[in-house]
Amino acid sequence: MPKLIKDGSIIENAWTLIAKPEGDVAALEVPAGQVIIPVGTWLAQKEALQARTDIGVWLDSDESADLIGADANRFPVIGVNFPLFMDGRSFSTARLLRERYGFGGELRAVGNFIRDQLCYLRRCGVNAFAFANPDTNLEEAVKSLQDFQEYYQASVDQPLPLFRRRA
Repeated sequence: MPKLIKDGSIIENAWTLIAKPEGDVAALEVPAGQVIIPVGTWLAQKEALQARTDIGVWLDSDESADLIGADANRFPVIGVNFPLFMDGRSFSTARLLRERYGFGGELRAVGNFIRDQLCYLRRCGVNAFAFANPDTNLEEAVKSLQDFQEYYQASVDQPLPLFRRRA
């Protein structure tokens, strides 16, 4: 079973990420078990799937957090995809899910992000990291979560800027 980083620890990944099909995402057959499906599949099959508690959704970098909106907290896990490590739109999506929609579950970065981005992803509210590259050294990646101890700016993980935290 593949592993991921969640809340600073390396754990087994019990969830299966279902990729977008080549054709219509609405026609995707959702398998049994703990699955993270494309948001388009959720939107198209919402009535049939809403009784299931073992479904999470994932948003691609060009999909808005508004697609989930008020439904965010019904999911145990939401993934934000990074198709390229240079595509930072999912940082904003993560922050919106936490701040605008109050999502309190597992917010998972998936795709092609890199170790150097973990601290910044955590600051945006991401608490789980599933690397696309299976050769990623997860022990070293966990260490990188401690690269910075103090931040000047406010963020999801620290709503007060440094000057407000100083007496």
